Amino acid sequence: MLPPIHLCIVQPLGYVHSLGLLDPARYFRYQFRRFGARVTMAKNRLRHDAVNFVFGAHLGFETGLRERHACVFVNLEQLGDGGARVSQDYLDLLRTSAVADYDADNVPAYAHDLDAVPVAPMGYAPYLATTDALPLVQRPIDLLFFGSLNERRRVLIGRIEAQGVQVSMFDSPLYGEERDHFIGQAKAVLNMHFYDSSRFEQVRVAHCLSLGTPVISERGAASRPQAAFEDSVWWLQRADAIESFFRDEFKSDAWVQQAQRSIERFRNADPVEAYGDLLAFAAGFGRAHHERRPTAPWRPTRIHIGSGKDYKPGWLNVDVLPRAEPDLVLDLAQPQTWPLLADTPIAGAVELHEGQADVIVANNVLEHVGDLPRLMTHALQLLREGGKVVVEVPYEHAPTAWQDPTHVRAMNENSWIYYCDWFWYLGWFEHRFQVEQSCYLDLELRPAPRERAAFMKVTLVKVATTPRERMTARTMSAGIQVPDDTVDSAWLYKARPAVAPSVVADAA
Repeated sequence: MLPPIHLCIVQPLGYVHSLGLLDPARYFRYQFRRFGARVTMAKNRLRHDAVNFVFGAHLGFETGLRERHACVFVNLEQLGDGGARVSQDYLDLLRTSAVADYDADNVPAYAHDLDAVPVAPMGYAPYLATTDALPLVQRPIDLLFFGSLNERRRVLIGRIEAQGVQVSMFDSPLYGEERDHFIGQAKAVLNMHFYDSSRFEQVRVAHCLSLGTPVISERGAASRPQAAFEDSVWWLQRADAIESFFRDEFKSDAWVQQAQRSIERFRNADPVEAYGDLLAFAAGFGRAHHERRPTAPWRPTRIHIGSGKDYKPGWLNVDVLPRAEPDLVLDLAQPQTWPLLADTPIAGAVELHEGQADVIVANNVLEHVGDLPRLMTHALQLLREGGKVVVEVPYEHAPTAWQDPTHVRAMNENSWIYYCDWFWYLGWFEHRFQVEQSCYLDLELRPAPRERAAFMKVTLVKVATTPRERMTARTMSAGIQVPDDTVDSAWLYKARPAVAPSVVADAA
């Protein structure tokens, strides 16, 4: 039986280039679905109930997540001599984890047993084919290049444009349908090596060929493309071939006919067997991992109130909106009873107890909450003594306050008095919050003076109340706070037996 498969895209907050990982992830999904596998996909979120294929772990990955989640890391970086400068942490992650790679030449950089790493190359993606593609001769863009620029790429583009061919480039990062629209408008896409390793960029090239656009690629001495690309790409194998090709051959009738045949040949590139092997590998790995992983519920010590774009891997992310894809849908502004037990597909079994958490982060959340005192009460309960709440909120006198129609309050320097100094108004007695740090931030979230503040960032620490503070709380409380003394049965009043009248008379 095939396990559920989950594809995780690592995307640091606001990092647009992670969208480039969607192309290979989408191809993996297509191939796995051909075998009948159930496949889901998300940013940064792992699933406890699935085998997770992680794309983009070079951007950062918390290794402890592997304990409770079965993870196969998909390496798409050019590794080894002359390749990408990745961190040592990433190489260590690959050495100690299950990995799938797009190119066998990367594997020696992190694995001793080369046969232990499945290789899953890119091929033709039928879902990208269109029936209304423009004929090559009618396309308005001569040559399209997209990707990062370095000096060697600039030099090559300059040599091409010197032959009268315009090379079009994007003025900002584009991915997905927005980028694919321009690929479909180009007579060809230019592929150039970024690294000295000159490993073939098959993810980009396979995507363009599947869209029906020819690819013209340089071919370094160390390039070893998959067989499917040998007769599907127009190769520039000699350094001096650039000028002659773009001056004499590009856009000619002969080139157009050969380019069209190359696209048609690429449609036979189907590495389905490699993905079948990879799926079998994932099934075996997943079974072994699920047998040895912890069976006790997860008791997170870091809680993030919020989800969506700033989801925090390794934290318990809670949100009131299911569409934010939190680990747990939970409204801390509503009545709760501790301990709370929940079973979720993302985090598995979760337990929340009083005094469990080290830190709770609420980033631009408190201004939306209807019953803020209740939420802060629950935060106080969940934190251990010395634990912290870190909040970021729009500053009351800044344009960022009230700009969102869901805001119900604005925050200022006095917004924390009830939680710190006047805690008894909230019914708190043994613990309160204390401001550890407070600062103003500008629109770029950099420290700023109050007159330029867009946000406030405040750290509150859970502290025990002093005897003097508890006396104040007893004094200011509307109720009487004394223990509810019970009477033991041995101390219950028992009426003395009545004395008979005759006995009384005799005694007289």
